Amino acid sequence: MPLKSMTGFARQEGTCGNASWAFELRSVNGRSLDLRFRLPPGYDAFEARARERVQKRFSRGSISVNLDLSRQPSAPIIRLNETVLAQVLAAAERVRAMSGAGPASVEGLLGIRGVLEMADPVETPEAQAARDAALDESFDRALDGLVAARSSEGDRLAAVLLAGLAEIEAHVGAVAASPARRPEAIARRIGEQVARILAAAGGNNGLDPVRLHQEAVLIATKADVEEELQRLRMHIAAARELMAEPGPAGRKLDFLTQELNREANTLCSKANDGDISRAGLAMKVVIDQMREQVANVE
Repeated sequence: MPLKSMTGFARQEGTCGNASWAFELRSVNGRSLDLRFRLPPGYDAFEARARERVQKRFSRGSISVNLDLSRQPSAPIIRLNETVLAQVLAAAERVRAMSGAGPASVEGLLGIRGVLEMADPVETPEAQAARDAALDESFDRALDGLVAARSSEGDRLAAVLLAGLAEIEAHVGAVAASPARRPEAIARRIGEQVARILAAAGGNNGLDPVRLHQEAVLIATKADVEEELQRLRMHIAAARELMAEPGPAGRKLDFLTQELNREANTLCSKANDGDISRAGLAMKVVIDQMREQVANVE
């Protein structure tokens, strides 16, 4: 069943060089595709690539992307400041010439502030490119996990929606087979209504029998729910076909549940029998439950 949910979660870890990271992707329902990124400073280029990847995989949902990245401290690089050393040597030579002191030791020269400098290692372009490639690959695997999670939730939603359609279909069948819809039953109810009207009017009391017949036919026509039953069957069939097709189906399923609810409302308003009225109300309950689930369908 290709139905997909908009709800899902995925986590993917990765390492490259002295950097390690973890992606966490969360997705909830939304009217359109809404992306939110929480990235370390300096990762604007990665965000641009990531947005493009997400937009190729998803069409709806509010998706948040969180990247937690840390680096292990690298051993500092020791550099000899030759300019400072040359100045120190020149000064030491002048001191020795003026005072007759012995030559300066290497240890003493290196201990002078500024001769040796401590510097952090600079990341080479090759190392940065390797880390970026590893990040992209890790993010793709996180997207795969989110797709799988949304698909799994979509399977659960499909089962719930199919069960709801089957229940509505059962109520439609019960209404269609109701004895209250038989012509003799309808005629009997109309006859009882006419009899009550005549009794309340004290006999004929000038009431036109032809007009009474016309009103009775009108009442019978308004009470006929065959058209609503046919449309309910059509919407049920359309929903099943839609759920079997590839691609996003949430918006269309939402429209179909609205149409199902419209027909169930009309059926309830036209029902002139307790069993039919109860069946219509039962349909509405199931349809409301389905609409809550459809809100999570992509």
